[in-house]
Amino acid sequence: MILMKTLAVTLALTGLSPTHDSLERQVNDLVTSKAMSAVLVRVSEDGRDWTAAAGYRDAVSRKPADSSGYFRIGSVTKSFVAAVVLQLADEGKLSLDDPVGKYLPAALPEGSPITVRQVLNHTSGLFDYAGAGIQGWSVRDYRPVETLYDQTPQKLLAVGLSKPAYFKPGAGWHYSNTNYVVAAMLIEKLTGGSYADAIKTRILRPLGLTHTLLPGHAKAMPSPHARGYASYNGKIVDATRMNPSLEFGAGEMISTTADLARFFDALLGGRLVSRSALEQMRATKPAGAGMGYGLGLQEFKLTCGKSVYGHSGGTFGYLTYALRSDSGRTLVISANPYTGNAPADTLQKALTTTFC
Repeated sequence: MILMKTLAVTLALTGLSPTHDSLERQVNDLVTSKAMSAVLVRVSEDGRDWTAAAGYRDAVSRKPADSSGYFRIGSVTKSFVAAVVLQLADEGKLSLDDPVGKYLPAALPEGSPITVRQVLNHTSGLFDYAGAGIQGWSVRDYRPVETLYDQTPQKLLAVGLSKPAYFKPGAGWHYSNTNYVVAAMLIEKLTGGSYADAIKTRILRPLGLTHTLLPGHAKAMPSPHARGYASYNGKIVDATRMNPSLEFGAGEMISTTADLARFFDALLGGRLVSRSALEQMRATKPAGAGMGYGLGLQEFKLTCGKSVYGHSGGTFGYLTYALRSDSGRTLVISANPYTGNAPADTLQKALTTTFC
């Protein structure tokens, strides 16, 4: 029997009872169908929160999932990296339309016209190192040994550069983790420290995000957390431990629903970058499936005609969505994929329930 715990903490959002009830049913259905082993949800607005947790922390003990638990946020990391780059632009330390080579002369091939903006919005054409076919490097190809190896950003970038570009810079759009390896390296060059320290100093500490980590090469997850699972040789295996250096600025971070809600409320509420910078972050290009991509931000178009902004993330055993409407309502979902398949309209239903 699947253990399940649903928590309602702090203050219920006024007038949102139908939203809560519907989200709770959707979350529970994902667990009972075995599409997910655990799901955490948070809806925040005006300093008030509603949270829910369904499923279990691990398949052995079946202890209930904790709504305040940690999880790997994957590519949601990109929004943190982009925010720091935009802060540096606000400070006059770089121009978004300058070639990357002006600041990182040895990173890309000599004379490369790829600009900082093209790196941030995935129009650079750089090949995605995670799609290079190296075992254990793709979140769709879990390998218990290879995913524990130490990597360097230089090696990740070298793999991306070893393959032909998808197109000439600015001539198309293609999601590529290599772009955010470059963006994090750019931060390090301009700040003189690690990109992790820049995020801690510029974002985590000012916002009080005490449960958000940049683990570097540390493989373990802090407690409490729901364990992540992946398919390997036809079996479902525990994929919780991994070496985050495989993802670097493209997806290494760990957080909680509370911290992500606070971060996106601050970023999209105009408290981290200038108004001009935020407008540029939100200026999206079509990215397929009704989604747009700006500078480290995704735009999700809703069935009711509205749009919400934020980012999604997927890594071994963990799936994350963190999105905010212009009215200030934020939805954060962390899910742990398991043996079943979630219905194709699962995300859209959750977004419609929350924001429409």
